[in-house]
Order: sequence, then structure tokens, then C-alpha cells
Amino acid sequence: MNIEVWSDFVCPFCYIGKRRLESALEQFQHSDDIELAYKSYELDPEAEVNPGQNMHEYLAAKKGMSYEQAKSMNESLGEQAAEVGLTYHFDSMQHTNTFDAHRVAKYAAEKGKGKEMTERLLKAYFTDSELISDHATLIKLAGEVGLDEDDVTALLKVDDYAIHVRADEEQARQLGVQGVPFFVFNEKYAVSGAQPQEVFTEVLQKVWDEENEKPVLQSLDPKKSKTTYCTDEGCETVEDD
Repeated sequence: MNIEVWSDFVCPFCYIGKRRLESALEQFQHSDDIELAYKSYELDPEAEVNPGQNMHEYLAAKKGMSYEQAKSMNESLGEQAAEVGLTYHFDSMQHTNTFDAHRVAKYAAEKGKGKEMTERLLKAYFTDSELISDHATLIKLAGEVGLDEDDVTALLKVDDYAIHVRADEEQARQLGVQGVPFFVFNEKYAVSGAQPQEVFTEVLQKVWDEENEKPVLQSLDPKKSKTTYCTDEGCETVEDD
């Protein structure tokens, strides 16, 4: 089974959704037969490298709300992250442009380190409060997961792997992706948002049964009450109809 995940490194629900999927995969008896690939998606392609705002100020300006409301929303996100074992430091988080980070991640995937690089970039942003647009930071992070720092230094000086990032983003547009995280199973079924672990468990089993035991098409409509995802307008939780 193939699973493709569109996400961005500054998307809080992407990290949460990643953990929930991983938890489902840990309990899935066929997890060794799954190929997982991370796809590039920029929530804010026009984001500045150094916006000069903390995350509460950034969210308040983006959503047109007060600083106190933005801080409360971020604290709520932090509580959801803690439920899956993640630590978010919104007070020191450095919102930034993620294009170069995506380029490094595509290079890492080519070298067989895509999963490790994705995890390291997410942790660097949400937990370690590192500026993941900074080239020195990206080179350091790449080295930490076993990539050649000289190669990363060279690719960042030019536009290497930009075409791969743009190809992922174009594919997302063709699929009608409106926000991330966005999960595609076997190029047939999509799950939008950081769904609960049990939803991923149900989807994994249904797709596996269809592909390997039941050649009859069946509706994929996991029961859920909320969808949590991020768009270029911000992150939110939406009650499903």
C-alpha cells in the first residue's frame, strides 16, 4: 500500500496528524508492506524569511483577531499536540518561509532519508524554535540525519530540487487539496486533516482489504465528527456534517 502525505513544516496539525498516522501504523499488522512518502505543500508561499513577529502576533494579524485570542488558539493547539507526545513552543516559534526546507526534504528523500528529514524539520520548528529558512540551520539539520552537508550547502546556493517541490504542489492543485495535512492511499482514497488515530486505523484496514482480499469497490467514509487542518488562512477545527 502506498500512502502520500501533503504537509508543510509550519503546519501544527500536520505534525499532529503525522503522529496519529504513525500510531495507527504501529498497530497495523501489514505496516511492513506500506510505502510512505511526504509531499511538499506551502501554506504561505509569500511568507517572509524573517517576519519579525512571534506566532501569536502572526496569527492575530492573519486571522484578524486580538493577540489574546490568538494566544488562546495556540495554547489549544499545544494541548492537542501534547496528547500525541509533542511539545509546541509557540512563544519562541519562528514562523518563516518553507520553500528551501522543502527543497532539502526532497533531496533527503532521494537519498533515502525523507522520513528522517521531515521529522527533524518539524521538531526543529515546533519544539526547538529554530529558523528553518536559515541555510546554516538547514545544513546542520541535514547533517544530523546523516546527509552530506556539502551537498546541501551546494543545492541551497542554486535552485536544485525546486522543480520537485513545484511538481508536488501542482499535483496537490490537481487533486483539489484545500488544506493540509492531506493523505492519499493508493492514489484512490483521500483523508483530509489530522483525523483521530482510529480513523486512520479504519482507513488502513479498508484499503488493505479492498486491494488484497475484496476486489469489490466499497465506499470509504470513516465515521468522524471533526476535521482539523491548516490552510493559507490559518488552522482550524471544523465540525463535519
